[in-house]
Amino acid sequence: MAKRSTLISISEDLIINRLRFENPWWISGKIDDVINNYKRRLYFNLFYPLVEETSVKRAVVLMGPRRVGKTVLMLHTIQHLLEIGIGKNIICYVNIENPVYNNLGLEKIFSAIRKATSQDTLSGWFIFFDEIQYLKDWEIHLKVLVDSFPNCKFIVSGSAAAALKMKSTESGAGRFTDFKLPPLTFCEYIFLKNLESLIIPTEIEWKSNISKFYKAIDINELNLHFINYINFGGYPEVIFSPVIQTNPGQYIRNDIIDKVLLRDLPSIYGIQDVQELNSLFTMIAYNTGNEISLDDLSKESGVEKHLLKKYLQYLESAFLIKIVHRVDENSKRFKRANNFKVYLMNSSLRSALFTPIQPTDDLMGHLVETAIYSQWMHRERFIPYYARWHKGEVDMIDLNEKKMKPDWALEIKWSNHFFNKPGDLKSLINYCRKNNVNSALITTIDKEGIINMNDLKLYFVPASTYAYIVGKNTFDMKIV
Repeated sequence: MAKRSTLISISEDLIINRLRFENPWWISGKIDDVINNYKRRLYFNLFYPLVEETSVKRAVVLMGPRRVGKTVLMLHTIQHLLEIGIGKNIICYVNIENPVYNNLGLEKIFSAIRKATSQDTLSGWFIFFDEIQYLKDWEIHLKVLVDSFPNCKFIVSGSAAAALKMKSTESGAGRFTDFKLPPLTFCEYIFLKNLESLIIPTEIEWKSNISKFYKAIDINELNLHFINYINFGGYPEVIFSPVIQTNPGQYIRNDIIDKVLLRDLPSIYGIQDVQELNSLFTMIAYNTGNEISLDDLSKESGVEKHLLKKYLQYLESAFLIKIVHRVDENSKRFKRANNFKVYLMNSSLRSALFTPIQPTDDLMGHLVETAIYSQWMHRERFIPYYARWHKGEVDMIDLNEKKMKPDWALEIKWSNHFFNKPGDLKSLINYCRKNNVNSALITTIDKEGIINMNDLKLYFVPASTYAYIVGKNTFDMKIV
């Protein structure tokens, strides 16, 4: 006689009770007060219209790094739906990471939702599935939901961005709309901290056009916040918590870095040696903004070159790093990309792994460069390069792909030296003249102004102000 199993399966009642716990607005009509009191990220204004759009039968796939506020963004969206009169019992949030939902398909969960709310209708629902990557073949389940319930809106989120993007593209063509939520820009940091009075709009003539710029009311005060942003500012939760800031390593390393390096990436790509990947990332983080080569990286890390290339791709797909390629003094790209720069997508990752940076530290220049690069990375179609040759270097150029010539050049400094002695910018000046670039921008600590060097116009802007400008203008371009 076969032995009877003593395992107890998860009951439907348990699932329904969990759904009721996760959706307090079914009774109260509002989300939790703690979340509701958080100021909404600027990206809410970009995300919400995708949720609100119900005439197009598409699910929304919200992706981004860990701890940048995806769950809070979903809950803020739910609150707004409640405020505009959407029925509280046809809005549902489900955290797929919870073991209660193990091995349940999305259609079964939707059925449990209808039982939990006693709602028989199959239209008008707004269903939010958080951490969707924990459901195997989630993209197939979501595609079926979109096709089966065309009058409902489904929104999913996940932190394993690489896998989400790949599967969304492969299976969700015509049915999914992707939305990336990046770490905080300096502009958003200023907004969330209610510091916008430190910045006023202005204009400059840039490349024969009037461009929107901003100016600091108190540059010293803005710089203090910029340094705080570099150390702690990529994550909404950190900027409001002095407790976390006293030990950012524990929070960011344990909750963000370790989960990505030790769990997300190995599970997605089948990485065997997670310690090797961890050591490589630590080395890259320490050298953010430095030029490196595969040969040197292989020698220092002990990782074979063919594996290095894969690891770099994995880290980039997880929004942890950005690889920037090099051009020569004539703006020509190299056939073999032996040398390149790697930037952290979020400068506060370095502070968490090591120690917070001080404004007088030798490495401050690299962290400022990393922070400014991270602002530019929010422009999805923008591909930055840096120029380097045996006698000089320029930190960032915008290469016109049609003309194969630079549109502009940027030198990122944490120094006032070059404002006082612009002639010392020999590499930048020579590069601009050789490539017919008639204006360039240089960041400083707190100096600003325009200096003409014969046919070349040099714009000097404090690095903190420039970081704000890039983030603000990038967001404004998206909102139009």
